[in-house]
This record gives sequence, structure tokens and C-alpha cells, in this order.
Amino acid sequence: MNIIVCIKQVPETTDVRINPETNTLIREGVKSIINPFDMYAIEEAIRLKEKFGGLVTVVSMGPPQAEAALREAIAMGADEAVLVSDRAFAGSDTLATSYTLSSAIQKIGKFDLILCGKQASDGDTAQVGPGIAVLLDIPQVTFVKKIEEINQNLARVERLTEEGFEIIECPLPALFTVVKEINTPRLPSLRGLMRSKQAKILHLSSANLDVEMERLGLNGSPTQVIKIFTPAPRKGGVIFQGSTQEIVDKLVEALKQDIG
Repeated sequence: MNIIVCIKQVPETTDVRINPETNTLIREGVKSIINPFDMYAIEEAIRLKEKFGGLVTVVSMGPPQAEAALREAIAMGADEAVLVSDRAFAGSDTLATSYTLSSAIQKIGKFDLILCGKQASDGDTAQVGPGIAVLLDIPQVTFVKKIEEINQNLARVERLTEEGFEIIECPLPALFTVVKEINTPRLPSLRGLMRSKQAKILHLSSANLDVEMERLGLNGSPTQVIKIFTPAPRKGGVIFQGSTQEIVDKLVEALKQDIG
């Protein structure tokens, strides 16, 4: 079974710097980690490989420093890694990111399953995984908490919902986004750490992919941040006195004035 895991390197600190020209995160030079939800996707892929055999390939789109995240995934037990990196990808929103990653996956070739974390800690959109599935025209199941059964043609999974969970069957190949309830990620072994240092990371740029340049980066991102600012501190509250009806009337009038 060939499994592809899409991971993202995110800032470890809450002290995030913003590019004033593009209004996007500055990732270069910032201490980063693998997106926590992606760790569960890596672990689940390794468990499936241990059970059924096959190959686990991790893919990440980001600056050159994202190679560290890929090596950590290899240390955990992944077999191969691909870094999709190019200045042309800078400033990508979820649509442009999904397009770039889906193009990279098509370049990698045949797969049976794609796993992603349910969302990234720096964006919290939960859109990239489903976006990749749409662009690749494959089934998707989001918020997977358990893979009950899987073979070369069909998978049955439990999908987490607000009320409980759903049992869903879907044909393969497919894409699943996973939640933290699915497993407990392992720590890299000493042998894995040694192997990760020597592993060769495949680098793909826009020149290596069959892509339309106008769909990449900021130019290919219909969602753009126009302005970023720190909200002014909240002012102290107002105390209304009088009877219940008088307080209600004063509150309604204050809200009207606040709304304008």
C-alpha cells in the first residue's frame, strides 16, 4: 500500500511576524515544528505500512527550512520525502496550496491513500486536505478518528462528529484527514534519527511540476489579507442603574449608539 502524507511546518512560537507588504506570515528564520495534527497522520500511515506493507511518502510545501520537518517524519518511520519549494509558491492561500500539492502528488505517481492532519495550527481552515481531494477527483473523508478496515479497493472508517461518530465506507484511492483521537504519535528511534540524517529529500519546484503559473502563490490566491492590525484594548464597562425596565431601555439605547 502506497501512502502519501501531506505535512506542514508551522511556527512553534506565538510571536508571529507578518510581512507588511504581502500580509503573510514570515516563516524564514522562525523556529518551527511539524503541525501537531499532521503528526497523527504520519503515525497512522506508519501503522498501516507496518500492517499491510508498502511505502510511506511525506510531502511538504514550504521554504527550504521545511526539510527539517520531513527528516523528522523519516525518523519516525516514513520511507521517502518530497519538499515542494519555490518562491513562486510564496503567499499561497488554501486554494493555491491545494493546487500545488495536488500537482506534486500527481508528479509522485500512484498512491492508494493520502493522509492529512485535520487542520493546520497556524491557519485553522481545514481546507487544504479536502481541496487536494477535489483537485485529484478522489473521495475524501474528514475528521477520521479510526480506520476500521482497509484493503486495496475499499476502506471503512469512523468519522468524528459533534454528536458522536459516523461509519463511512469509500473506495480507494481516497484522502482522509485525521483527528488526534486516532492514535498516539511515536517518538523517533535512534536508528530512525540516523537514517533521517542520510536520507535524500526530493526537491520539486514549479519548473518540475505541470502547473499553470497564474494559479500559484499570491497571484493564484483569491483569498488575500488586506490589513492586519492589533485591536484596541477594550474600554471599561458601563454600569446601568434603575429599575429592570429602565436598565433594559438604557442598554438597548447604548447598543443602538454602538452599532451606529
